[in-house]
This record gives sequence, structure tokens and C-alpha cells, in this order.
Amino acid sequence: MKKTRIMLYVTDVDQMAKFWQDYFDAKIETISSLPDEFKTIVLAIAPSMELAFFPKAFIAKYSPEVMGNTPSLMFFSDRFEALHKALPSAGEIVDNNGTLTFNFSDPDGNYFVVAQDK
Repeated sequence: MKKTRIMLYVTDVDQMAKFWQDYFDAKIETISSLPDEFKTIVLAIAPSMELAFFPKAFIAKYSPEVMGNTPSLMFFSDRFEALHKALPSAGEIVDNNGTLTFNFSDPDGNYFVVAQDK
């Protein structure tokens, strides 16, 4: 495999893309039109990893079987301390078996984890 794309179902595609661009320096790969005037935005967050944001309303209408919980994702970053200071929702830094981590939530209230990349 050359690349991983994680599909996330969100309330507001534009707001979510801006969040990841602002805090994680994500770059827009594609913006695609979907039926009924919906759209999806794909962001590159690392050379081999992308996040694709789909509107929850679109998924509920066209693929309700995949609606459910957000996956539990951990991102390893060499900007660990800077991200912790920048993210308004950053939780406490915790030592997990020798790896420093903290959680944060996105604008939809989904929680993710950032780990210090050593």
C-alpha cells in the first residue's frame, strides 16, 4: 500500500477542513461534488495519509449502513508541544508506557490522540 485515506463523516465539511488546515497544516488534495449539492474535501495530513470529509447528511441519505462511531485515531507528531499549545481543546499530557500523549476534539466533538514522535 502506498497511501491511507480515512473517511470521516462530519456535520460541516468546510469547517472541519479548516480546522485540520489551521492546526495540522493539512493541504487540500481534492474537492469533489456529490449528488444533491453535497461535496467532499480530501486533505493530505502526511505524505501517505489523507482525511476525506463527507457530510453526515449525505451519508445518512446514500450510505446509512456506514454511519456510526468515529474511528479511534492516534497521530504521531514531531510538533507535539506546539500542537498541544495551539489546539484549544487539547487535554492533559499523559505518559502512556513511555510515550507522551494528549487528546483533543474536533469541531464535531470527536476525540483523537496526538503522541510525541521520538
